[in-house]
Amino acid sequence: MPLRGFIDVFKPYVNHNAFRTFLKNERMSYSPNHPDLTTWLSIDSSTDFPVQNLPFGIFSTEDRSERPGVAIGQYILDLQLLDEAGMLDLEAPYFELETLNTFFSYGRKEITRVREQISRLLTGENKQLKDHNDREAFFVLQSEASMHLPFHIGDYTDFYSSEDHARNVGTMFRDPDNALLPNWKHIPVGYHGRASSIVVSGTPIHRPKGQTLPADSTTPVYGPSRLVDFELEVAFVTCGENTLGNPITLDQTEEHIGGIMLFNDLSARDIQKWEYVPLGPFLAKNFGSILSPWVVTLDALEPFRLESPVQDDPTPLPYLKYQGKGHFDIVLEVAITEENGQTTKICTSNFKYMYWNMFQQLAHQTVNGCNVRTGDIYASGTISGPEPTSYGSMLELSWRGTKPIKLASGNERKFLADGDTCILTGYAKKDGVRIGFGPCSFTLLPAKS
Repeated sequence: MPLRGFIDVFKPYVNHNAFRTFLKNERMSYSPNHPDLTTWLSIDSSTDFPVQNLPFGIFSTEDRSERPGVAIGQYILDLQLLDEAGMLDLEAPYFELETLNTFFSYGRKEITRVREQISRLLTGENKQLKDHNDREAFFVLQSEASMHLPFHIGDYTDFYSSEDHARNVGTMFRDPDNALLPNWKHIPVGYHGRASSIVVSGTPIHRPKGQTLPADSTTPVYGPSRLVDFELEVAFVTCGENTLGNPITLDQTEEHIGGIMLFNDLSARDIQKWEYVPLGPFLAKNFGSILSPWVVTLDALEPFRLESPVQDDPTPLPYLKYQGKGHFDIVLEVAITEENGQTTKICTSNFKYMYWNMFQQLAHQTVNGCNVRTGDIYASGTISGPEPTSYGSMLELSWRGTKPIKLASGNERKFLADGDTCILTGYAKKDGVRIGFGPCSFTLLPAKS
């Protein structure tokens, strides 16, 4: 009898803790990230979702209500059905629910353990799912499914942690010789954003209205923003919680980050300019933010970790001093598709260009005793690299509109136009394995009358 079959037969008769210990020992020689790992499922070779990825999300179809799934190739594996069939050993029936909040509330170790179980079902000689008499029922095509926000998002923080981006903005709007504000290299700067207007990829957004101050005027006017911009970002989601008054220390942050997604923090630059002083982002930032639907686990990204940059000018305070591989080599791209259907890639950046990493961000978020909850979203802030082609916003790419971007059609853009579809993509690639995120896209609609 195969080992898994042996376990399934005797599982009801063994002590639960002993069974868990047995499974842990069995897993010691198994790596879901191994580049030679293959699945018996026939999937596209160019997929963002090889068996080494297995990101979690919430999907629905015409005949299936919203439920958790895992992306594998061009398919979605229905985790609710998988659990009902008795193929998963879970802490609770959290795959019966319409969000991932309860699942992720059990923490990083449970996410890791469940991902490994799913990996085993999809690889090697495991026949439990492969030879199931109704195997096709467990899979749906991604093209036939609708994706939903993976979490109920209670809170949202947006950081400002790319040094190149901060320098560009400081150069444009302040003093090129003192582009960074005095506190920038001492703390991961951030603001508390609006969670209610975070929407899943594919959701259209209307051009926002608000107050702007025309050039050479001292009186604001009300109307549609003329300077709608994207911001290329990566977001992480917390798993597990801390209690009010108890910080998450830097060495604990790994266990409180469940995974990452692509994020587009839309900005109305003209509204932002007028309202920014004295309290910072408000209406210019809360009319819509786009989140990619698949949560790529930190476990899947482990092979792509990089040493964090040396921070010695100045050296961070002890609670923020990070040593080790806290950065990730993830290629990030932005494209614009015009109403005529023509698509132009306008920038290529990388998550490795961050100054403050996500672990430092979470440690700083909670150092004052702030309590975080499962499903909270924390965005990186615009990610720009050192070259003009790696800038992560239209504000920088067109340098405040002074250098229009030429599109494939011959048209130009200083900022986004009505009808434009903005598409963020990201992937990590090593040893022949590509770990992708799927698209994070939206279409800009005209302002409502």
